[in-house]
Amino acid sequence: MGVSYQEVEADYFEKRGLRRYARVWSLWALGVGAVISGDFFGWNFGLAAGGFGGLLIATVIMTVLYMGLCFSIAEMSPALPHTGGAYSFARSALGPFGGYVTGLAENMEYLLTPPVIVVGVGGYLGAIFGTPEAVEPLWWLGVYVLFVGLNVLGVEASFRFTVFITVVALAILALFYIGSVGRLDLARFAFDIAPDPGASTFLPHGTRGILAALPFAMWFYLAIEQLPLAAEEAHNPVRDLPRGLLWGLGTLVVCAFSTLVLSAGTAPGAARLGVTDEPLFWGFRALLGEGAGAVVLPLLATSGLLASFHGIVFAYGRQVYSLSRAGYFPRVLSLTHAKRKTPHVALVSGAVLGYAVALCIHFAGSDHPVGATLLNMAVFGAVISYVLQMASFIALRLRRPDLPRPYRSPLGIPGAALSLCIALVTLVSLFVADPIYSRVVWAAAAWFAAGLLYFWLFARHRLVLAPEEVVARGGTSSHD
Repeated sequence: MGVSYQEVEADYFEKRGLRRYARVWSLWALGVGAVISGDFFGWNFGLAAGGFGGLLIATVIMTVLYMGLCFSIAEMSPALPHTGGAYSFARSALGPFGGYVTGLAENMEYLLTPPVIVVGVGGYLGAIFGTPEAVEPLWWLGVYVLFVGLNVLGVEASFRFTVFITVVALAILALFYIGSVGRLDLARFAFDIAPDPGASTFLPHGTRGILAALPFAMWFYLAIEQLPLAAEEAHNPVRDLPRGLLWGLGTLVVCAFSTLVLSAGTAPGAARLGVTDEPLFWGFRALLGEGAGAVVLPLLATSGLLASFHGIVFAYGRQVYSLSRAGYFPRVLSLTHAKRKTPHVALVSGAVLGYAVALCIHFAGSDHPVGATLLNMAVFGAVISYVLQMASFIALRLRRPDLPRPYRSPLGIPGAALSLCIALVTLVSLFVADPIYSRVVWAAAAWFAAGLLYFWLFARHRLVLAPEEVVARGGTSSHD
């Protein structure tokens, strides 16, 4: 597919500058913080989809997927240290159209993930303060305004808050884990979900339940792959991005299995836990009863959701910024604040779109939770992005063996290929596991098709030689 590049004004990149600040611990916190909400909200819908056994097996499968993905990204990110992240990798490996498709898929993931999280925040705050469901959209709006504002404020404030809120979220999880160990009841794993004919209590919906649980198991890890988006704001991306990424993955693996097993062994049963927007609230209530502690700790537990919300707002801001800087999206979206050097236009625009999507689904009405519906839409974009990133890794290994690689994945092409296959299976599961959710995913597919049409009719004729484009064409970027 042919593309063409346009000349831009002399100060084009000066108006789109970022500021370097992050070091390895900031990157670790950004990676863990962006994902940690998956231990507070979202994963539990997999209990209703597949039962404890189905979700446990799905979590093992997702862990394998993210190991291959993260090791591959840890190799590509220092080799191609640009804010574009997934788009940058695919642009170098698969050409302009492949780069755009990858970026569009990741864009869908990052724009739809914040609404998922903010719905969870509204659920927790509504349960804690006893506000009616009709008030929840106001909670959502307040969270968007607060954290988009914090991200606009500056990269220093953004990363400092990321470290703080991530540590608080991990401390809350640790308190829950410690309290749950002594109350763990293995009999609860039989659960209260009636098995289908011929199925067991461990797998109440059989192997189909495993497929149905895959998107929710992904929530334990979804968005760890965003770290390369901070490449142009890291002091030493070649050294620190692989470390932050892999240390973050290790932290999340421990949290994923601890949350699943300990919540299932102490909470009031899969039927209740599998449909609630505030699973950790019920976990603490099971431990502490109805007293003040059962309110204070769940209130603190919103820190996990807020950590992820803050991290994903950072991610979509940089992701939209990078694609618009290169002309794939309208260029105005890549303007940065003259003083603070943050992509304020991208941040505000993404917030408006995400909030609007959440409101549309909320007022449309559904038998399924709003958060679960949005989650499947975000996963749709994520798995397409994962497939293309793994294809990019394999293509770069085969076609550009001379590319400097400060870090090399120990899993190599086999690890990337396995992750690619699991992502494809997850993509298929979105369409076959649940007829209600499949209709939502078809709506997401229509959004994706609209983005492709925009590229074909308009964007491909107005590209800009941004850093990712220059390097992909064999040059050396002068804008890094």
